[in-house]
Amino acid sequence: MTADTDAQDDSPPPASTAAARDALALETIEVDLFVEGLFRRYGYDFRDYGRASLTRRVRNLATAFGAATISDLTAGMLHAPERLPDIIAGLSVPVSEFFRDPHVFLTLKERVFPLLASYPEINIWQAGCAHGEEVYSLAILLTEAGLYERTRIFATDISKAALTRAAEGIFPLQEAGEAARRYRAAGGAASFSDYFHARYELMKLDQKLTANVTFAEHNLVTDGVFCEAHLILCRNVLIYFTTPLQDKVLGRFAESLVRGGFLCIGTRENLEFSQARNRFQLIDGAAQLYRLLPGTAAG
Repeated sequence: MTADTDAQDDSPPPASTAAARDALALETIEVDLFVEGLFRRYGYDFRDYGRASLTRRVRNLATAFGAATISDLTAGMLHAPERLPDIIAGLSVPVSEFFRDPHVFLTLKERVFPLLASYPEINIWQAGCAHGEEVYSLAILLTEAGLYERTRIFATDISKAALTRAAEGIFPLQEAGEAARRYRAAGGAASFSDYFHARYELMKLDQKLTANVTFAEHNLVTDGVFCEAHLILCRNVLIYFTTPLQDKVLGRFAESLVRGGFLCIGTRENLEFSQARNRFQLIDGAAQLYRLLPGTAAG
């Protein structure tokens, strides 16, 4: 029995298993080459993004462009620069909603806004703003707190397509009901319907909410410090980065904050294992709200 078992263990894997492993290894090489080509040709660096999520998005791009293989997608990307905006849009993850995680916005309103009120001018950086839902949410609460007039919000994203949609401020009207519920849970003082106009099953947010907003393309991986900020929000972006890239971006955030400035990241993220953890004080664990410790601000 032992001899038979050993012989069985030494036999090659089934052809289907071997083929699957070979296909997976080939795909890994193709994704590596795609990412390297994107960086060397256009300067967009996705090399330290989480590999599983990135691979899914590259596969989806190949399907969207009708490419038989990822290698074909890479060739098209290298030789057709006009495809770049769609490629970046496909690689980014523009997923958000109005007042996402209402308790986070309530925490900002109750614990951060009163301290921001002490500044004559307030700079807020919304990094990875996606389609702008959280930018508008923030602008609404700042308006109700009487702070918006002296606030400048810098809303950045790697995707030009996402930034264009964010600046337009047009969203499906069907989202209004749930947005109104989250608005109230976030401490909203009026009615969410006061901030948009409805037409043709769409809602357009009040343009006053973007009067002090600058939408700008910015790459967290390769671009430098963006502004001197009193508050930075970068929610559910770091989860797509490897640990070294998270450390790099968090260091950049620390350099961008004023002394005692605040950082708010996603509720599924934390600084526990980051090299930046010693630069921040945890203010609220449920909201993943941090404050830059004295002596660590670049300026």
